[in-house]
Amino acid sequence: MHKEISLVYMVAGMSSRFWGKIKQFAKVGPNTTTLIEYSLYQALPAWFSKIIFIVGKMTEQPFREMFGDSYQWIPVEYALQTFDESLRDRPWGTVDALCSAKDSIDWPFVVCNGDDVYWSTSFKLLFDHLQQAEESASLWYILEKVIPEAWSTNRGIFTIDEENYVQDIKEHLWIEKKALSEIWLHKDDLCSMNIFWLTLPVLELLHAILLKFKTEHIWDRKIECYLPVEIANIIQEEWVKMKLYSTPDTWFGVTNPEDEKIVQQQIQAYEDAHR
Repeated sequence: MHKEISLVYMVAGMSSRFWGKIKQFAKVGPNTTTLIEYSLYQALPAWFSKIIFIVGKMTEQPFREMFGDSYQWIPVEYALQTFDESLRDRPWGTVDALCSAKDSIDWPFVVCNGDDVYWSTSFKLLFDHLQQAEESASLWYILEKVIPEAWSTNRGIFTIDEENYVQDIKEHLWIEKKALSEIWLHKDDLCSMNIFWLTLPVLELLHAILLKFKTEHIWDRKIECYLPVEIANIIQEEWVKMKLYSTPDTWFGVTNPEDEKIVQQQIQAYEDAHR
C-alpha cells in the first residue's frame, strides 16, 4: 500500500510579463487544455492523495471556479498567500507561499511551480523515492536546457556529493544563455526547477525560518524568502538530507507571452512521440 502524499502547486502570482493574465490558464495542451491541467495530467498517475493550490487574491476565485473541491476524484484544497500591502510591495516569496499551506499539509508532499511542465517521469521519481526513504529529494536539469534563448532568468544551481546528496543550492539572478561564463556558470551545471519532495519536519523548519526572516526584514518592502535558498541553508546546517535525481524528462515553462506558443508546440511534439 502506498503512502499518502500531497501535491502542492504554487499559483499565487500574476505575471506582469504575461500581460497580467494567469499563466497557469494558458491553453497549451491538446484540445485547449490549460497549462495547469496538463501538469496535473502528468502528475496524477503517481497516485497523489490530495491537491493543494497556493493561491493569491487574484488567482483564488479563478482556480476555485475551475477545480472546485475535487479533480478527477482527488480532493482539492486552497491556501491563500497574503501580505500587508501597507508594508509590502509583493508577497514574501516562495517559502511564505509554502507556509501559507501549512494547515492543509497533513502528509509528506511534492511542491512545485504551477506554470511549469515537469512530465510524468519526474513526478514518479519523487513519488517512488518516498516509498523507499523518508529523506527529502529533488530533481536536477541541465542548465543550458532550462534557460530561454533571448531572455534573462533566475535559477538555483546544485552542488552535490559523490552519492548525489545536495550540498548547496546557489540562487543566480539574471542568467543569460549567451553570457554564462561571465557569471561563472557552465552550460552543464545542475539546475533546480523548484520541484521538491519534502516532509512535515522540514515544513516546520521552514516555517520557523520564515518567522525569523519576516522579523529581521519587517521594513523591507521587496525582499523575499526563497525556497531553494532556505532549503540549502538547512542542508548545510545538517538538519536535512536531500537526495538528487536525474530526470529523463525535459522541463517546459511559461514566462513570457511568446512562450505560450513554444510550449504548445513542445507538448504537441511530445504527444505525437508517445502515441
